[in-house]
Amino acid sequence: MPPALKALAIDFAPPHSHSLMSTTSQPVAPWRAGIQGARANLVPGLVLQAFALALVLGYYFVPSVTEALARWTVWRDRLGVSYSMASTALFGAIIPWIYLRFVPATRHRYNVKQGFGLALFWAYKGWEMHWLYTGLAHFVGYDNSISTIAQKVVLDQFVYAPLLAAPGMWLGYQWVETHFNIRQVWAQFRSRGWFYEKLLPIMIANIGIWLPTVAIIYALPLPLQLPLENLVLCFFTLMLAHLSQQRATA
Repeated sequence: MPPALKALAIDFAPPHSHSLMSTTSQPVAPWRAGIQGARANLVPGLVLQAFALALVLGYYFVPSVTEALARWTVWRDRLGVSYSMASTALFGAIIPWIYLRFVPATRHRYNVKQGFGLALFWAYKGWEMHWLYTGLAHFVGYDNSISTIAQKVVLDQFVYAPLLAAPGMWLGYQWVETHFNIRQVWAQFRSRGWFYEKLLPIMIANIGIWLPTVAIIYALPLPLQLPLENLVLCFFTLMLAHLSQQRATA
């Protein structure tokens, strides 16, 4: 699961330490920056989890929701990894970018070229998460027992996230935000204290929101896990964009 708070890259309560430092006279410790980011996004995170839980409960207990989601799985099964890439690019980048362009407070966040770069990046993330979910199902299990869900959550949040998802997300968004200046991104990556100052705050802020959310996602059958992740990611992105607009106009 990608670290959503950094992935959204919206100016509303960002967890990355350099943004928090820029608004205070004293540097903020990375662990404190992460906690501040988690606290600032507590309410949106709870709404996100409620949204995901409602979809899962609807799938198991509301026939109309079950039927609608079952139709969705047909496309996922038919297209395979191509569906995962296109869907994740749409929900993770294209829809949020269009919304941000129409909101005055965030209109200049990303230009068209950057929007295209985000779409390419999220298409790759869709490919990555497709194999994450498929691999976990193959090696851990396809059922939705508490034991299976717990094992998947641990591997997702404490192995995949710190080793691959968080560093990849940071690199991808720095690449876009520096207007594709690979040398500048590489220089930051090689800087002393990169993990402690740049990555650790993202990971701390991320845990409180995505740890419960991935548990909800893994309660669904494999074909619906990525579609639900795409929906909640897009929903959370748009919600934070709306809150960002409210704060800017207050």
